[in-house]
Amino acid sequence: MRIVLMGNGPFAVPSFDRVTSSSQEIVCVVARPAVPSQGKGPPESPVVAWARSRGLAVHTPQSINDPETVAWLAGLKADLLLVCDYGQILKPDALASTRLGGINLHGSLLPRHRGAAPVQWSILAGDELAGVSVIHMTPALDAGPVLTTAQTKVEPGEDAGMLESRLSQLGVEPTLRAIDLLEQNDHPSGIAQDRALATRAPRLKKSDGDLHWEYPVVWIDRQIRGLQPWPGVFTHLELPDGKSIRVIVHRATPVPYAGSERLGKIGDLLTENQTRGLGLPGSDGGLAVVARDGVMVLESVQPAGKRAMSGSEFLRGYARHVGLRFRVPDAPHPLLQSMMALPPETKRSA
Repeated sequence: MRIVLMGNGPFAVPSFDRVTSSSQEIVCVVARPAVPSQGKGPPESPVVAWARSRGLAVHTPQSINDPETVAWLAGLKADLLLVCDYGQILKPDALASTRLGGINLHGSLLPRHRGAAPVQWSILAGDELAGVSVIHMTPALDAGPVLTTAQTKVEPGEDAGMLESRLSQLGVEPTLRAIDLLEQNDHPSGIAQDRALATRAPRLKKSDGDLHWEYPVVWIDRQIRGLQPWPGVFTHLELPDGKSIRVIVHRATPVPYAGSERLGKIGDLLTENQTRGLGLPGSDGGLAVVARDGVMVLESVQPAGKRAMSGSEFLRGYARHVGLRFRVPDAPHPLLQSMMALPPETKRSA
């Protein structure tokens, strides 16, 4: 079968590599054009770098749906488009440019988490199970019939970067099985998605990483893990002179209160002596901040302009100050509100 590979990010590379090593004929690789940043030359995407290492032809059109690009695709006389992490919705003409249309490897158990950030939203939603789906593509976003799936449990403390790495490997076999289905039957029916169960997984923004300590610790924990490694999360340490310091939080542990007594005002920074005396799980006697129903023990932080450091090391640097606290914004957090509004995960057997 003659296949055109379409993708950009690292999620696509393991499956693309296995398909290239199979009996299929790879016609070319299509990726989005690189975007220069801060005066630097445009970096190659992981898929482009991989394709060049394999000696594959690479094409980077501005839009896959331009008539000239669609005509070029049709001229390749390929049988199938294999799409993963491409970043553009293919319109009917683009999908019709190959004999069998396109299949898409998606990083969730569809119809849950349709959109650009399915792995991140699996963490944000607190799902017990995550997975991949291979769909026969339609012009609607992530809405085609599901050909194959694979699933896995989300590990305790796992962040989106860790989960994405595991899911990229998990997607290899379902992708190969989906191609086999199409070789055996040009039009396999697949399983139609239940639109009533569909949830959205929109692309994340840097502003989504602003930490609001008035939320429950379980939700803050999901925000921190769901936004690693990008766009990351941050807070602001308020100093006695009225200035503030932006602090990136790389890793933290939620510690709900065992009883009803709060350890301080929301946003208060607890001292090393306070946390050591409390015997909080996951705490080394380091940095902790008061949230609505517990504390978040901040294990790895990075003040603006400095390197990443442990919570204890951060505390030692600001030991001369008394009564420090992190900023507590007044307005509700849009991302946290969206997370809390998500319907619960549909139970599936692991």
